[in-house]
Amino acid sequence: GQPVLIGGSMGTCSYVLTGTDKGMEATFGSTCHGAGRALSRNKSRNSIQYQDVLSSLADKGISIRVASPKLVMEEAPESYKDVTQVVDTCAAAGISNKVVRLRPIAVIKG
Repeated sequence: GQPVLIGGSMGTCSYVLTGTDKGMEATFGSTCHGAGRALSRNKSRNSIQYQDVLSSLADKGISIRVASPKLVMEEAPESYKDVTQVVDTCAAAGISNKVVRLRPIAVIKG
């Protein structure tokens, strides 16, 4: 039952999970390690607008400090799968237990 942090994206929640006995048997104690990309970095840069990401994060009350606009587009929330669906799948499979859902308040990309 070791705790593990499952990262979402800079605009979505993250989770803390713990392992299960079934997870030890079925996956050697492994579970998901994040939401996973839905779009490649290149596709994100070419299809997502920098100002749209900043506005969306501001609307959610999330502060951002970034070294390059390119990083914002590559790491935009829509570049990733829905972390809640990923975590729910692991919980439903019995390999992890959800402990807590975390809400982002700030993002630093450098």
